[in-house]
Amino acid sequence: MNNPKLRPVEAFPIESSGKRMICLRDPLNFTDNILTVSPNIFFILSHFDGQHTLLDIQSEYMRKFGELLFTERIVEIIDQMDTNFFMDSDRFNEFKDNLEGEFRRSKIRKAAHAGKSYDSDPRVLKKQIEGFFIAPEGHGLPSSLKTETGLTLKGAIAPHIDLREGGSCFAWAYKEIAEHSDADTFIVFGTAHREMKNLFSFTGKDFETPFGTLETDREFLEIFDRNYGYDLLDDEFVHRSEHTIEFQLIFLQYLFHENRDIKIVPILCGSFHEMILKGIPPSEVGQMADFIKAFRAAVSESKRKICMIASADLAHIGPRYGDQYIPTPGTEREVKEDDLEMLKCAEEVDKDGFFHSIREVGDKRRICGLPPIYTMMSVMDASKGELLKYSAAKVDNQNSFVSFAAMVFY
Repeated sequence: MNNPKLRPVEAFPIESSGKRMICLRDPLNFTDNILTVSPNIFFILSHFDGQHTLLDIQSEYMRKFGELLFTERIVEIIDQMDTNFFMDSDRFNEFKDNLEGEFRRSKIRKAAHAGKSYDSDPRVLKKQIEGFFIAPEGHGLPSSLKTETGLTLKGAIAPHIDLREGGSCFAWAYKEIAEHSDADTFIVFGTAHREMKNLFSFTGKDFETPFGTLETDREFLEIFDRNYGYDLLDDEFVHRSEHTIEFQLIFLQYLFHENRDIKIVPILCGSFHEMILKGIPPSEVGQMADFIKAFRAAVSESKRKICMIASADLAHIGPRYGDQYIPTPGTEREVKEDDLEMLKCAEEVDKDGFFHSIREVGDKRRICGLPPIYTMMSVMDASKGELLKYSAAKVDNQNSFVSFAAMVFY
């Protein structure tokens, strides 16, 4: 491999044993492997672009550090990267083809994050989730008695941050769903954290959870497909490791797997970044218009009682996400003010106002929940929303943070 080429790799600085290091991980989630390298090694990796030869890399390293870099050392680094599936190589391509083939043949989307972000033992998981409801920042366990409000719960926004960081905020949304929704199909709009060919990705696979398998409403998808001009399964593989839908299903199963027969429609939403750059509201994009038309037809024809969930985090701030500064308490207060102002548009079910509030600042807070929230508001027959809980969680030894919220719509 005389011109080594690294796959797209997410890199962010961390402190390890008092030293500045660079953490590497696969943003496409083909592998869960995470590597930590020194700045010197990262400099070498930055030249793994398929254009630099080993001799080029040695020359650049000498110019930068004034030290010899032996060919054997570069080969060792290449082998380490390739062993962890970070290289664009025959080894990785074979690995990728096997994963895609296995997923395509399976009728089940396996729980990708069980035992990592939440417990894989259903008894332990039940206690874990109950803990989110009864925690000091929680909202109490759902009541078995339905509260008559005269309003029908149309949808909710829940976070998709790791449950260990935001579980109690999830619980605020799911307490309302438990007490005010009689839905038998839940449409879950998730953020796709990797590039897709289309704006939306579907799957007809049932979803495995520690509480049992949750069936996908294939009848709904069949009706939708008849009215939609795009291949529903073109980006299906993205579902394999994406956590944004999986986390919502854990809570749905916790609430209903013993007492209500429910189905799901899992939909991953792609990036709106190009629309932000061009200043084009998503409603003016052809595929979004086709999606809305097909979705409404499916809702009308399916005759199912439907509740929608947008799996959405909000701001991503700090070096972990590309900022060149460490957030201060003042930064956090400013982000909260901006987030709450943005969420007022959601409470008014003003999808274009919501989009505009993000676009006018160039999405500087990196609102990754924009696509699922906007999409849900575009198809949800709701007249008002209510913010229940706003939170933020520190990540990377508190050098960065993510904000998120729980909302309901009637």
